[in-house]
Amino acid sequence: MATIHHPPMPKATSPSKSASPPASYEAAMEELETLVARLESGDMPLEQLLTGYQRGAQLLHYCREQLQAVEDQIKVLDEGGLKVWKVS
Repeated sequence: MATIHHPPMPKATSPSKSASPPASYEAAMEELETLVARLESGDMPLEQLLTGYQRGAQLLHYCREQLQAVEDQIKVLDEGGLKVWKVS
Protein backbone atom coordinates (compact mmCIF):
# COMPACT_ATOMS: atom_id res chain seq x y z
CA MET A 1 0.00 0.00 0.00
CA ALA A 2 1.48 3.35 -1.02
CA THR A 3 1.73 6.12 1.50
CA ILE A 4 0.43 9.47 0.39
CA HIS A 5 2.55 12.36 1.52
CA HIS A 6 0.92 15.72 1.81
CA PRO A 7 3.02 18.87 1.88
CA PRO A 8 3.01 20.52 5.28
CA MET A 9 0.29 23.07 5.75
CA PRO A 10 1.58 26.61 5.86
CA LYS A 11 1.55 28.09 9.31
CA ALA A 12 -1.16 30.59 9.91
CA THR A 13 0.37 33.98 9.90
CA SER A 14 -0.06 35.90 13.08
CA PRO A 15 -2.04 39.09 12.79
CA SER A 16 0.15 41.27 10.71
CA LYS A 17 2.53 43.15 12.92
CA SER A 18 3.61 45.12 9.89
CA ALA A 19 0.05 46.31 9.21
CA SER A 20 -0.09 49.85 10.41
CA PRO A 21 -2.79 50.90 12.80
CA PRO A 22 -5.55 52.92 11.16
CA ALA A 23 -5.24 56.70 11.21
CA SER A 24 -8.73 57.09 12.61
CA TYR A 25 -11.98 55.31 13.37
CA GLU A 26 -13.32 56.40 10.00
CA ALA A 27 -10.24 55.06 8.18
CA ALA A 28 -10.59 51.75 10.02
CA MET A 29 -14.27 51.48 9.07
CA GLU A 30 -13.51 52.26 5.43
CA GLU A 31 -10.75 49.64 5.31
CA LEU A 32 -12.99 47.12 7.08
CA GLU A 33 -15.86 47.69 4.62
CA THR A 34 -13.51 47.23 1.66
CA LEU A 35 -12.04 44.11 3.22
CA VAL A 36 -15.46 42.58 3.93
CA ALA A 37 -16.49 43.17 0.32
CA ARG A 38 -13.34 41.40 -0.90
CA LEU A 39 -13.85 38.50 1.50
CA GLU A 40 -17.48 38.10 0.47
CA SER A 41 -16.62 38.18 -3.23
CA GLY A 42 -15.09 34.72 -2.99
CA ASP A 43 -12.31 35.68 -5.37
CA MET A 44 -9.47 35.55 -2.84
CA PRO A 45 -7.08 32.61 -2.45
CA LEU A 46 -7.32 30.76 0.86
CA GLU A 47 -4.13 32.27 2.30
CA GLN A 48 -5.34 35.78 1.51
CA LEU A 49 -8.70 34.96 3.08
CA LEU A 50 -6.98 34.07 6.32
CA THR A 51 -4.81 37.18 6.26
CA GLY A 52 -7.85 39.31 5.41
CA TYR A 53 -9.84 37.77 8.23
CA GLN A 54 -7.02 38.49 10.69
CA ARG A 55 -6.73 42.10 9.52
CA GLY A 56 -10.50 42.46 9.81
CA ALA A 57 -10.33 41.21 13.40
CA GLN A 58 -7.64 43.81 14.15
CA LEU A 59 -9.71 46.59 12.62
CA LEU A 60 -12.82 45.48 14.47
CA HIS A 61 -10.91 45.46 17.75
CA TYR A 62 -9.56 48.96 17.05
CA CYS A 63 -13.06 50.28 16.25
CA ARG A 64 -14.52 48.75 19.40
CA GLU A 65 -11.76 50.34 21.51
CA GLN A 66 -12.43 53.73 19.95
CA LEU A 67 -16.18 53.45 20.53
CA GLN A 68 -15.61 52.35 24.13
CA ALA A 69 -13.37 55.37 24.73
CA VAL A 70 -16.07 57.70 23.42
CA GLU A 71 -18.73 55.95 25.49
CA ASP A 72 -16.56 56.28 28.60
CA GLN A 73 -16.09 59.99 27.94
CA ILE A 74 -19.85 60.49 27.51
CA LYS A 75 -20.43 58.77 30.87
CA VAL A 76 -17.98 61.16 32.50
CA LEU A 77 -19.71 64.15 30.94
CA ASP A 78 -23.15 62.82 31.91
CA GLU A 79 -22.00 62.52 35.51
CA GLY A 80 -21.12 66.20 35.49
CA GLY A 81 -17.42 65.56 35.78
CA LEU A 82 -14.77 66.77 33.43
CA LYS A 83 -11.47 65.02 32.98
CA VAL A 84 -8.91 64.63 30.25
CA TRP A 85 -10.03 62.33 27.46
CA LYS A 86 -7.34 60.03 26.16
CA VAL A 87 -7.98 57.88 23.11
CA SER A 88 -5.33 55.28 22.56
